[in-house]
Amino acid sequence: MEKTPKRNNFFCKAQLITFAIILTSSVHAAQVEGEFGLKFAFYSSAWAVDSDDGMRLMLFNNNESELILDSITFLKDKQERELVNIRVQTKIPPFGYAEKEFEYIDLLKGNECIQRTLAENWKLVEISNYTLNPSVRNLIIEDTESFRIYQCSEYVRTKWTKSSTGEEIETVEWVLFHFETK
Repeated sequence: MEKTPKRNNFFCKAQLITFAIILTSSVHAAQVEGEFGLKFAFYSSAWAVDSDDGMRLMLFNNNESELILDSITFLKDKQERELVNIRVQTKIPPFGYAEKEFEYIDLLKGNECIQRTLAENWKLVEISNYTLNPSVRNLIIEDTESFRIYQCSEYVRTKWTKSSTGEEIETVEWVLFHFETK
């Protein structure tokens, strides 16, 4: 097996660090400009064992008022022919968490990046609208040669309502499909 020269590894790591800094700055700027602070993540044991186990949606509301998440629609292609609409209808308390269980929904179809990554024996860990920091799940990565994280992205349309005012909000944002391998 041919090894990558150390110089190339250095440049790849430098590019990754630069991208992370830019992404962090962009995310912070979006929050400052009025992002509503609704974070969510999907989990399913079906992704690890190829079963039809259900899915779990975890929600966090970083606002002073209660929100009701009406739906999350995965926009599988630009023509919106393969939409995957998930009716959530769940209240999230101010600065609080909520969760909802679903029967299994195939969120992996219609995305070449996801199919290619799964074919290379990566394990899907979560789908979320925020970047994944391994420390969130209590993972300490000491040897980056033995542990890898990879992400595919896709757009979703979220619809929610502010309980206090009845204001309905719809946004299009990205989600990340977080993969791991050892």
